[in-house]
Parts: sequence; C-alpha cells; structure tokens
Amino acid sequence: MAVKTVLIVYAHQSAGSFNAAVKDAAVDVLKKQGCTVLVSDLYEIKFKATATEEDITGAVKNPEHFCYGEETMLAWQEGRLASDIVEEHKKLKEADLVIFQFPMYWFSVPAIMKGWIDRVLTLGFAYTSEKRYSAGIFREKKAMLSFTTGSHETMFSSNGINGDMNVTLWPVQNGVLNYCGFQVLAPQVFWAPTHLSAEARDSLLKGWRTRLQGLLSEAPLSFPPVDSFDKVKGFKLKPEVHDKQADSPFGLTVGHHLEKPLPPHSQMKAGV
Repeated sequence: MAVKTVLIVYAHQSAGSFNAAVKDAAVDVLKKQGCTVLVSDLYEIKFKATATEEDITGAVKNPEHFCYGEETMLAWQEGRLASDIVEEHKKLKEADLVIFQFPMYWFSVPAIMKGWIDRVLTLGFAYTSEKRYSAGIFREKKAMLSFTTGSHETMFSSNGINGDMNVTLWPVQNGVLNYCGFQVLAPQVFWAPTHLSAEARDSLLKGWRTRLQGLLSEAPLSFPPVDSFDKVKGFKLKPEVHDKQADSPFGLTVGHHLEKPLPPHSQMKAGV
C-alpha cells in the first residue's frame, strides 16, 4: 500500500491550546500509521490573509481593473505566484487528505484560514468552471474540518439559539471543499472544550485518536454529482432527479432542500 500524505492546515495562536493538542494528536497517530504528515501552521508562518497584487511576481495583465482570479490563474500558469502560495500548492498536490484544524470564529473559519482558502485554492490549480464539484480537480483527495466551538452542542441544534450546525457547515463543506472536488469526510466537532474539565477534554482527544485510526478509509458525505444538474438550463436540478426525491420527506441536501425539511445530520455524518 502506498504511503499516504496528510496535510494539516492549522490556525491557532497558542501551542498550549486545545486545538494544538488536537493537531498534535493527529500528527502522532497518523505518523504511527506510516503516513507522511505536513503541517501548515498559519500563525507561526505569519501567513498573509489578503488576496492582493502582491501575490503575483512581475506585471499584472490589467492594472486598471485588477481581477484576482484571472490574474493569479495567469501567474500560476506562468510560474509567477508568490512563494508562500507555491509552497502551499506543493503540499496540497502531495496530500491525499487535508485536515483543516481551527477554532470556529463567527460560525466560520478564522480570517487567516479564509486567507489560505482565498489565496491557495487558485483558479486553474484548484478549480475551473468545467472542473468543479464531482468533476473537480481534487476528486481523488479527501478533506475535512476539525474544529472547536465556543457554544455547547445544544445551542447548535435545529431548535438551538445558534441554529442547525448542518446549515452552518454547508458554505465551507459544499462551497469550498466539495466545490474543489474533495471527498468531504464528516467533520470532527469538539463542542465547547473551554467549558469542560481536563478529564473531559482528555476524553475528547481519546475519541479523536480512535477515529484517526480509520480516518483514511472513511466514506465521505453525500453531495449530488454535477450530472444531476442541467447545464443548459442554468445548472438547475434535472426534473428526473427532482422527481426521484418526490416521495422523500426530506430535501436532497441542506442547500438543495426543494422546500422540504432538511435531511437530518447530512453535513455531520456519512451515509445519511
């Protein structure tokens, strides 16, 4: 069996944090399995979060109206991207699995990690209008979110004050990971660790270590393939796909809900 490479994109300021302990556990367990583990410690390397002209070496094509996507695609094709982006591209090309490790900020990823997404998932390198979703460039790779929350699990339930975590996760898991073609593994959510005892946090880490043993062989979450949508009719769901869902009490996904109740846990568990 070929050696697997795992990239951990990590965003926390403190080596003494629970996020750091989660990241360290992943490095330890995966290395013991024989994996090559790469870590991009975004705060440590002071990763630039803003998508600007500085990401390109040499002249830009249209300085009067700078279009980041088009300009960076051209720079990528011509080998003129900034060195920090090139370095992350190398890691991403090698990776069989990417784990994003972070504390949830404002129902999303921290700004420095969003900057990694904006700058590293370059047009052409990570996606094109033809190569996305199930036809995506990274369809042979897996990716997942592993994160801590400040709120308790009950607060992120379908009747909790924060709303359903499945809805919260849709923009990143569908709109970033699935969009680029990744097979998206179920997220690892550490609920409100700051409110827990040291023993309870240790128990969470133990559960993570157990999951890591079989992580690379896990089945991914379900998303509709691109051929479920009609390109000619504005990429709307094909009538026959829509009709197949007619007898189901639930919509197809969180986003493709077809004005029905959302399929329960579909962004949290595989096979539902």
